[in-house]
Amino acid sequence: HWFFAWIGLELNTLAIIPILAKHHHPRATEAATKYFIIQATASSLILFSSILNAWHTGTWDITQLSTKPATITLTIALTMKLGLAPMHFWLPEVMQGTTLSSALIVATWQKLPPMSLLLMTKHLPTPILLTLAITSTLVGGWSGLNQVHMRKILAFSSIAHLGWTVAILILSQKLALLSLMTYILMTTALFLILISHTTKTFKDMSQLWTKSPALSTSCMFILMALGGLPPLIGFLPKWLILKELTNYHLIPLAASMAIASLLSLMFYMRLTYITTLTISPNTTNSMMKWRF
Repeated sequence: HWFFAWIGLELNTLAIIPILAKHHHPRATEAATKYFIIQATASSLILFSSILNAWHTGTWDITQLSTKPATITLTIALTMKLGLAPMHFWLPEVMQGTTLSSALIVATWQKLPPMSLLLMTKHLPTPILLTLAITSTLVGGWSGLNQVHMRKILAFSSIAHLGWTVAILILSQKLALLSLMTYILMTTALFLILISHTTKTFKDMSQLWTKSPALSTSCMFILMALGGLPPLIGFLPKWLILKELTNYHLIPLAASMAIASLLSLMFYMRLTYITTLTISPNTTNSMMKWRF
């Protein structure tokens, strides 16, 4: 039922606002306000699309959404909630303004409710979804190239990965789910490493090896998996998605997305280089961030 789905989304939004604004800092308050405004706008669009559909069809069933204006409005609202390009501007700012643990929730757990609604809804507008998908992979790759803050890089990484997930959503829901789950798994692992050493910038990443060589090596593998290099786990969904797209003769789209993923791979490899290859292999007994 659409009304219960809308209530669930609202509860989800209202529950995370205090978590984002927990630290009484202007940046945290600003991030929470931006998040609330975007999510409230998207929720009102979802309610509007469900009312529009009920007006035409007489049903509030989620699976019976068939009116074209309603499906377009719903798609725009859910992609706004997910942070897909071109409705992505709020995501890097919100993640940068909060703590690492709050950014982890925004980048992973908060993607599940809108994505589950997209998976449940039939008759989604294919051209709009595919356009949003290719735009997201390109924007996520391009925008991440000149960032130095880890949370912003992971925000653009999120935009690019969700582009891949949405691209295959129409053709294969199982593949979309696999792509989303692998992304959440890899991002959670990377965030936990960052949280354990309060690593926020490239400079902090370059000092990770001196504090924990094992975590630094794990970080390297996770970053390469996020980039989609074989034989790591991140390669599997991308390979299967490209295979499925070519099976449906969407070769230009598949080629564009493969090329766009090279942009993302560029900043992952840059991070890998900074993390593991720019420090001599020595350990320190000091717990300080800086060695004197």
